[in-house]
Amino acid sequence: MAKLNNYRQWIQQILIERAKKAADDTMDAQTLFDTEHDHYQLMYVGWDDQRRIYGPVLHFDIKDGKIWIQWNGTEDDVAAELVALGVSAQDIVLGFHTPFMRQFSDYAVN
Repeated sequence: MAKLNNYRQWIQQILIERAKKAADDTMDAQTLFDTEHDHYQLMYVGWDDQRRIYGPVLHFDIKDGKIWIQWNGTEDDVAAELVALGVSAQDIVLGFHTPFMRQFSDYAVN
């Protein structure tokens, strides 16, 4: 249970840090934490002149004791950040890659 609590804390920490860096006068960076079902997201909401900005930037889930990176719309290697925080690479799944392609990464297949 301590492992999962650490995972939740580290995911929230990553999302909060990104939100602080991204928010400005025209756009909100919103963190969404569903700690009961282990869904975590960073969303951008706002306007760039006449263009609407709305959508997920980062999406993590915790399933079966593993962190699933469902979406990474940044240039940052958040999987490597999680490893640096203490998460085993075998507890990280790159959910945005097909199951076939996951076998070629240093991370878990599922």
